[in-house]
Amino acid sequence: MAKKKLKPMTTETSVDASRVEVRKSGIHDTGCFAACDIRKGERVIEYVGPLLSKAESLNQCESGNVYVFTLNDKHDINGNVEWNPARFINHSCEPNCESENDDEHIWILAIKDIKAGEELTYNYGFDLEEYKDYPCNCGAASCVGYMVAVEYFDHARKYRELQRQTAAEVTA
Repeated sequence: MAKKKLKPMTTETSVDASRVEVRKSGIHDTGCFAACDIRKGERVIEYVGPLLSKAESLNQCESGNVYVFTLNDKHDINGNVEWNPARFINHSCEPNCESENDDEHIWILAIKDIKAGEELTYNYGFDLEEYKDYPCNCGAASCVGYMVAVEYFDHARKYRELQRQTAAEVTA
C-alpha cells in the first residue's frame, strides 16, 4: 500500500494576513499586532503550514521546532514557514485571543475587543511536563511566570514563589 502524501494546510498565496502585522515585540523578539480594530469573537488569522504525521511532529519538536501546533489525533501543523505570520503570536497569561481547532484548521480568534496596534496574544496551553523550560515574559499583572495552561496557574505560582523564597534565603 502506497503511503499517502500529506498536503500543506494552505499556501503562501492563500493566507489572509490583512488583519495582522509582524514587528518587534516587548514580550519576545517578534510579535504579531492588530493591523485594524478587531471585535471579540472575530477570526483574526489562520495558523498554517505543512501537515505533519505525529511521528514527524515529534522529530520536529525534538529538533527544536517550537512552531508545531496540534491539529487532530493524526496530524499536527508545522508553522515554521515564512508564509505563516501567526507563528509570531506570543503567549500571554492575560491573552486577547485564543486558538480554535476544528480538526482541519486552526484559527486564532479574538476573545476581547482589540484595538489597532495592540499585540495579539494567546495562552499556549502548555502542560507541566517541561514548563520550567518555558518562562513567560508577558508582563501581565497576573503573569504566573511560565507558559502554562490556565488549569496549571496555581501550580506555577506556587513554584515561582518557592523559587523566590529560595533565592531570598541564598542572598540573606
